[in-house]
Amino acid sequence: MKIAIVGTGYVGLVTGTCFSEMGVHVTCVDVDERKIEALKQGIIPIYEPGLATLVHKNMKSGRLHFTTHLEDVLNDVDIVFSAVGTPPDEDGSADLKYVLEVARTIGKHMNHYLVVVTKSTVPVGTAHKVKVAIQDELDKRGVNIEFDVASNPEFLKEGNAVKDFMSPDRVVVGVDSERARKLMARLYKPFMIVSDRLIFTDIPSAEMIKYAANSMLATRISFMNDIANLCELVGADVNMVRKGIGSDTRIGKKFLYAGCGYGGSCFPKDVKALIKTAADHGYSMRVLQAVEEVNADQKLILYHKLVNYYGSEDALKGKTIGMWGLAFKPETDDMREAPSLVLIDLLLRAGATVRVYDPVAMDECRRRLGDAVEYANDMYEAVDGSDALMLVTEWKEFRMPNIDRLLNKMRGRLILDGRNILDHEELHLAGFEYHCIGK
Repeated sequence: MKIAIVGTGYVGLVTGTCFSEMGVHVTCVDVDERKIEALKQGIIPIYEPGLATLVHKNMKSGRLHFTTHLEDVLNDVDIVFSAVGTPPDEDGSADLKYVLEVARTIGKHMNHYLVVVTKSTVPVGTAHKVKVAIQDELDKRGVNIEFDVASNPEFLKEGNAVKDFMSPDRVVVGVDSERARKLMARLYKPFMIVSDRLIFTDIPSAEMIKYAANSMLATRISFMNDIANLCELVGADVNMVRKGIGSDTRIGKKFLYAGCGYGGSCFPKDVKALIKTAADHGYSMRVLQAVEEVNADQKLILYHKLVNYYGSEDALKGKTIGMWGLAFKPETDDMREAPSLVLIDLLLRAGATVRVYDPVAMDECRRRLGDAVEYANDMYEAVDGSDALMLVTEWKEFRMPNIDRLLNKMRGRLILDGRNILDHEELHLAGFEYHCIGK
């Protein structure tokens, strides 16, 4: 089978590479010539564990190709995946201009039956718009070529995307024809040998499933952060509360960790988009509105703890703050909507110097912030002469720091743990003032 993947961002590159690993012949398409040339040379534009190895392997095998010209491959493929970006508009809705551009290009150049699959996270009703756009171009050409549109939302966790794709807990495909269903079933058959987790739905339901899933996970995070903030006020320990409620099989243990807010490319964007979709239909998503508000406030919590420690924002002027972690989560260099960006902005506005370290997101930080912050070569250089340390991302290497080195490097003794991963007893015994979330 031969397929094309349009868009070589996070979703498109992982999708195309993993399909090629299963024996599918894949051509990844992108309008960014520099990105495509870099990929042809084996240069991977994103950090994702295991991805580079698979890209190199399948390029060498001849199953994975890259091009900037979708029209050149349409006559040689059975399925076209649209995995282009859907950035949020100012009103929170998903911008579909790139998705519809792909649809129009397909309509202008296709010459045989295709299944066109929306892989990007898109609002309910997008597949219909894609279908109309393709048909409009076919009508302009005066040709009658059959095609189907399908929805196949992705459920990849950054930092674990390759494993998620190769061993999915479910694959959701929305179709409205038996012909499309059979073709998509054939494509995913290699992934279903151990257990059939392929779920076929109608197209609107498939589009809704992705938003509903991410919104539920975001809700659990904001709920626990709300509980954590109350725990601090009443003298409870959110870690004990988490264990107590997580042992209830109706609730489960996942996504119950308190922290300094969620970020990334999915949760913030998808929550906003679902709220906007509901508003467009005259309905208010009151729970999700609260989820969003709690998360926005939670990104400020370490800053408020710092201000409370020093007594005022004015007291932060001239202080040096070391920051461990920039990415919105471990095992990625993605800083989209990351709490670190909010904290850095607040600290700089208050006149503090910020020195940062992240195992993989330093280049991304330089691209975003330039010389606004100081860059350290390791976690201990980040706190050299610092008045306080903020831990923002729960990278494994931060979990057991060398206490003696911290004592020697830091000027102050304040540690603000935004992910609750450090040993508070050990730090207290060493003379540090330790503050975390929800305790």
